[in-house]
Amino acid sequence: MRYRTWIAPATAIALIATGSPAQAHRLDEYLQATTINLARDRITLHLRLTPGVDVADRVIRDIDRDGNGRLSPQERQAYAMRMAQGLSVSLNNRPVTLQPGASSFPDTDAMRAGTGMIVLQFGISTRLANGPYRLTYLNNAPGPETVRLTNCLLPQDTSIHVLAQKRSEDQSFYQLDFLVGPGDSAPHGTDRTEAASSVTTPLTDRPRQVSRK
Repeated sequence: MRYRTWIAPATAIALIATGSPAQAHRLDEYLQATTINLARDRITLHLRLTPGVDVADRVIRDIDRDGNGRLSPQERQAYAMRMAQGLSVSLNNRPVTLQPGASSFPDTDAMRAGTGMIVLQFGISTRLANGPYRLTYLNNAPGPETVRLTNCLLPQDTSIHVLAQKRSEDQSFYQLDFLVGPGDSAPHGTDRTEAASSVTTPLTDRPRQVSRK
């Protein structure tokens, strides 16, 4: 498997803070775009899932299990949990559990038109002491003709510095190196990392490979 490493100069990181939507995707792809937001007390993952016109019905059928044409709250929650089962995160080689957060689903007409975006949020409760960190993210979430994109947002906490990002060619693997140092918002008295055991930006480096499931 080939990997791309991107060292994060200040100018490039500044672009990550703009919050622009993902670039247009092809009609026959299911775009899964993940952005990661770092804070000392919480790491948040935002997934924006946009099925193209040609695969929208397959995604809808995977959510609408009773086939009545409506996406019930229970079906939406179940789909979010299935997606979460395909995700894994570790911090300094220590697995952490994703905590489900807010989610939103478009109506089925918007999805069939290729304009509907599913948004899922997951969090990791942390307490980051000063020092270097490596976050590893694996996205093997299901979906037809899946294309993945992953990036990190510019941290609002000025004591957190993104150093480098590394991705596999299809971006199912993502590695983020960052440093926590002294800063105005740094908490006092912390001497270790404690990760809870229970769980935009122009996106670049568009992958060439598509996961076909």
